[in-house]
Amino acid sequence: MVGRSSRVTIHDVAKAAGVSVSTVSKALNDTGRMTAETRDKIKSIATGVGFRPNALARSLLFNRSFTVGLLTNDTYGRFTLPLMSGISEALVDQGVSVFLCAIEDDPKLAKIHVDAMLDKQVDGIIATGKRIDRSLPVDLAGLPVPVVYAYSQGTEGSVILTADDAQGAQLAISRLRSTGRRRLVHITGPESFASALERANAFQRTVGPDAKVLFGEWTEAWGHQSIAALFDAEGERPDGIFCGNDQIARGVVDALRERGLRVPEDVAVVGFDNWEIVAAQTRPALTTIDMNLKELGRIAGLTILDLAEGRPVAPGLRKLPCSLVVRQSCGSSDQGN
Repeated sequence: MVGRSSRVTIHDVAKAAGVSVSTVSKALNDTGRMTAETRDKIKSIATGVGFRPNALARSLLFNRSFTVGLLTNDTYGRFTLPLMSGISEALVDQGVSVFLCAIEDDPKLAKIHVDAMLDKQVDGIIATGKRIDRSLPVDLAGLPVPVVYAYSQGTEGSVILTADDAQGAQLAISRLRSTGRRRLVHITGPESFASALERANAFQRTVGPDAKVLFGEWTEAWGHQSIAALFDAEGERPDGIFCGNDQIARGVVDALRERGLRVPEDVAVVGFDNWEIVAAQTRPALTTIDMNLKELGRIAGLTILDLAEGRPVAPGLRKLPCSLVVRQSCGSSDQGN
């Protein structure tokens, strides 16, 4: 048996499997002609004896580093962490490592990190950020490696992946209507954000041109303040509220409760983001829209792998569907008014 205290080599695998070193190499690299049974047996033996391919040798063989850089200014990690989880999940089985570089909003720091990535000869770079309508503070056009933009503004002719905000808004409206709500209001963040505008425009298209939309901040305080503006004013009061993010929604729920209104019996509320730390801890817990950032990251990882390996990928913007996460703030259909 091979001692675990020393590094296991490909020669050890060949001896354990009773085949040549060349056959082991072909089996582990999925090249050459052999039966699937033989290939699987050799891989199983390699795993059993603790063989790990030499990274340098593998890089020289395939002319790749088997590393991908993830560049972000989302230092809080709200969007980047689920993206990175999806990217890593997509690439781990391909033997590709991902390393994260947080650049904040500093152009000099961004350039240092990009140069470091290029020095390490990464196979590609995935750029992500805090919003879809802003680019990172560094020019990634014309690099000698492919770049994919995920939840960030990209350059002309690049591959850009983002969540479908309009489709997510329509899911929220459908959920509210399915519980019998007819007097709907949308409370969202700043009008200067493309995501806020896309959701608001989808809300007005679906509900009607006179549908009420309140733009403000991405905060609980704004959600709380907006309820005062709605319920202290003359006129019809909403029985369903679609919020632009979960923080606003939590402020809305708190303000409704303080007024003696029950959620969802009197007013149903739907958020956006499915930020677990907010949505699951709100009382009642928030029904919300999930942007599926982990899936977006998974597709970004597979896309950068395709580009690195020379497979054709159509450039342009690709919007990925959101999904509805049902919790207590917008209850079942038998609770409608």
